[in-house]
Amino acid sequence: QVQLVESGGGLVQPGGSLRLSCTASGGIATIPVMDWYRQAPGNQRELVATTHGGGETTVTDSVKGRFAVSRENAKNTVYLQMNTLKSEDTAVYYCNAKLVTDTGRYLEVWGQGTLVTVSS
Repeated sequence: QVQLVESGGGLVQPGGSLRLSCTASGGIATIPVMDWYRQAPGNQRELVATTHGGGETTVTDSVKGRFAVSRENAKNTVYLQMNTLKSEDTAVYYCNAKLVTDTGRYLEVWGQGTLVTVSS
């Protein structure tokens, strides 16, 4: 069964850094797209960053210059390096993968989420 497991969340002071990781496992052939989303209390889930299997990456304007996304295809893992964190970055961060299984099925899978709290 395909699953995504995230790690790296926690409590950090404003201006600090965290690195989130998300690893996909379970009968995967390829992962064309891996994304990071976040959802703050009372807000809708929003797209933060996208990676494509060919190496292309994008981040949303609100985090540009502070966040960087990368992936290791051999490990089916995507990272989100978050620097100069602000209180408004506080949210649950979710990993999302659009992938093809080794049986040829196309799936969209979500991780369980990891909480990032930015507070002094």
